Amino acid sequence: MRRSLVPTPLAAGLAAALLAVASTTNLAADLGTDRDAFTPNTHSAPAGTVLTEGSYVFIDNPVGLPTNNYPELLVRIGGTDWFEWRFGVNYGVGSQGNIVTSVEVGEGPLKRRSLYESSVLYGFKADISDQDGLLPESCFIMEASTPTSGEVFGTVPVATYVAGYELPAGWRLDAAIRYAYSEGVFHWFDRWSPSVVLRVPLTDRWEVHAEYFDTFTKRNVVDVNRAFFSPGTHYLLTKNLEIGLRVGWGVTDAAAPFFSDAGFGWRW
Repeated sequence: MRRSLVPTPLAAGLAAALLAVASTTNLAADLGTDRDAFTPNTHSAPAGTVLTEGSYVFIDNPVGLPTNNYPELLVRIGGTDWFEWRFGVNYGVGSQGNIVTSVEVGEGPLKRRSLYESSVLYGFKADISDQDGLLPESCFIMEASTPTSGEVFGTVPVATYVAGYELPAGWRLDAAIRYAYSEGVFHWFDRWSPSVVLRVPLTDRWEVHAEYFDTFTKRNVVDVNRAFFSPGTHYLLTKNLEIGLRVGWGVTDAAAPFFSDAGFGWRW
């Protein structure tokens, strides 16, 4: 029997804030966070700024207990106009390999008990190109995730390439491909994660998006394919503070039936 889904207080609060705020001062509708969708933003944090991102993620796993991840904290430090440093921490309860954010997790055994996993993240992001005709705006992210507790302890290297186009009326189409060399219970395996997202600004503060992303493994004991359709939204409370909510539904048998991700971005 599938569990009933009860909105978390944080998700309910974010939704209420989105509906209640009516101010429309002249702000860009996008702070440039990477947590806004599974597909990262195509450019690095501005030089001399720090972009802090965090969220709470609930994943209704198809087998066993649900996953709860927090704070999914990522600190992006702008070094130059094309380069940033990245540091983060995360803690997960019930991790089973369902990947719905940029935080990598291991493939733990599918048992009906809590699986605790914490990790630290570190790396960099570099802009590669600006949009010029058919040449897209693009960037490259290289980072690693090192578990500090859990059933798997190997450092996971993760490489991501992101490219996108600014479309008429401020719409934006971005796509990414991510590769991770991940550790399972028995041996290491490859995880590939393609994604595509369409972002649509509704006002100068409010943006919505629709996204499709997939994660599939190669050379694992049992290879799985977990694909999701995911709409989402974010809202700028101030020019430097953003809140957002995204949800998703699995469209393959191995994918979680539902997930939610409520979070924030703060630039200073």
